[in-house]
Amino acid sequence: MNFFLTFLQHLKHYISDIIIVLPIGFLLSGIFYEFIPQSVVKKYLVKKNFFTLLSIIFVGMILPICCIGSLPMAIGFRQKGVKLGNVLAFLVATPATSITSVLLTLKFFGVYFTIYLCLSVLILGFVIGILGNLFDTQKENFNNISYQTGIDFLVQFLPKKTFFEKLKSAVYYAFVYLPKEIGLEILIGLVLASFISSLNIFKIFIENFLVGIYGYLFSVIFGVLMYICSTASVPLVYALNQQGLSIGPSLVLLILGPLTSYATLLVVRKEFGNKILFFYLTTIIVFSLISGYLFNIISFSIR
Repeated sequence: MNFFLTFLQHLKHYISDIIIVLPIGFLLSGIFYEFIPQSVVKKYLVKKNFFTLLSIIFVGMILPICCIGSLPMAIGFRQKGVKLGNVLAFLVATPATSITSVLLTLKFFGVYFTIYLCLSVLILGFVIGILGNLFDTQKENFNNISYQTGIDFLVQFLPKKTFFEKLKSAVYYAFVYLPKEIGLEILIGLVLASFISSLNIFKIFIENFLVGIYGYLFSVIFGVLMYICSTASVPLVYALNQQGLSIGPSLVLLILGPLTSYATLLVVRKEFGNKILFFYLTTIIVFSLISGYLFNIISFSIR
């Protein structure tokens, strides 16, 4: 009975923390989805220069889609001639820093942690983008080929939406589509976070067995094996942190978890081969460990 009451108290606490920031994140996602034309996004992603890579990472960081939703877009970019490194950078930036997850991270972990997380994802995007382009064997003249799908052809004949129609569509996307898409995962994340916070045995286990290098090892294994979207992972990782998991491994889990879903790994393997899959996974793991370890040192030196 005491456990159940404690569980409800923690669940109420987590819900009260996200009750404002989550709808704001959904609304901003809906506005971006409806008012930024897909043609504009594609236009500026097929060029080959430093600013293209920066644009791809930036677009990926603010796109209101999870890793599963980013996969068809990434494959479409590749078919349009976007370089391999740029596509991998997009796959990194999109799931890790959605608008809602950034707002939740800000709420639970504070300003400095959130800024460091976003900068880490930005740098990781550049690293995997630059290195990935070195592995790109796609012919240069392939980039100049223009593809037009049947959907693209038909869309040009559809009537243009009015401002109010776009606004209505944005609200529908924000408060109907997105909750259906990731609402269950967010709820599961909140329930798991409340469950972990309510059991003292987790605190004892973490404080005694997940210290030092073992905390980072746990974050790598847990992050790769168990996919939770970036938004849902925030309260879960926060609960682990409150039960004793160091801030460094917590950061590793927030970076690594959303980027290594089974769907992403399988698509990368199918589209680019085993070597690129190994490169993609290894780069993310190594960088997340370095980033987490450095932040752990920084946070302790500030105290």
